[in-house]
Amino acid sequence: MSRFECQHNIKSHLMQKFRRVFEGIAKAGQSTDLNDFYTELFITERVSGEVNKEHEVRLIETASRKPAKDETPIKLEDIFKPLPGQDQPSRTIMTTGVAGIGKTILTHKFTLDWAEGKANQDIHFTLPFTFRELNLLKVKKFSLVELLHHFFIQTKGIRRYDLFQVVFILDGLDECRLPLDFKNNPIWTDVSKSTSVDVLLTNLIRGDLLPSARIWITTRPAAANQIPAECVDMVTEVRGFTDPQKEKYFRKRFREETLASTIISHIKTSRSLHIMPEPPACRSLARSAGWSGPEPAALRPAPGQLARG
Repeated sequence: MSRFECQHNIKSHLMQKFRRVFEGIAKAGQSTDLNDFYTELFITERVSGEVNKEHEVRLIETASRKPAKDETPIKLEDIFKPLPGQDQPSRTIMTTGVAGIGKTILTHKFTLDWAEGKANQDIHFTLPFTFRELNLLKVKKFSLVELLHHFFIQTKGIRRYDLFQVVFILDGLDECRLPLDFKNNPIWTDVSKSTSVDVLLTNLIRGDLLPSARIWITTRPAAANQIPAECVDMVTEVRGFTDPQKEKYFRKRFREETLASTIISHIKTSRSLHIMPEPPACRSLARSAGWSGPEPAALRPAPGQLARG
């Protein structure tokens, strides 16, 4: 099978997987097209390499007060492109953000845009993984090629990944249950030789295994230090929505004008809700803040929605 056939097959698979999203606002069995409600989030480079261990609510409040005009936003489609003043793109990028800020949706949108041919067509293969999935393979052994075949059967025709531009997305580092033993794991450079998933990941991240690949890791801030700083070329931070983006987001999510206006009004009149970017987090903070106003039915998420990040 040629590279073009493999690429076509994996793009079709990813479009089918990520185009439809089951949302808390939808009735049972209904899904929403990601392109219909996705609203651009404010992403910026994090200057400090320190991991902020403050309570996440305090982190959100701090971020909400930071003036966006003093920072350069990074567009999602440009996440791997060189920043102003840089000659080369970053190989390994870490994106941090509090729970519910939209990190996972960012990875889905990036993948979907690539699969639909809308952005980053210089990338030959975009391969998204979650640490939750990788945890299940903790005691198993794979070569890198076998691991890719395990998750993406569409890649079975490819053996020489070094000939292509490949992006690995590793979503949810904070959920990782692998040791990620960068200090003691052996150096591993052979993509066809089997070892533990932990050895594969640590070598992939630090660039010993498939150094031509690009890596995008997402995580909550407190888990960021699981990856040594010297293995990460750039750290970005998802700040959520600017005020205009918040309104645009809710008007996309709730197409009925009256309902959208009611929800936006509730958000603006509650300080706790106003700093939150996602409806599940809004609902959670509203309860903890003792908000007694009527809760629009559309803000009630499905079970498990609060865990999304």
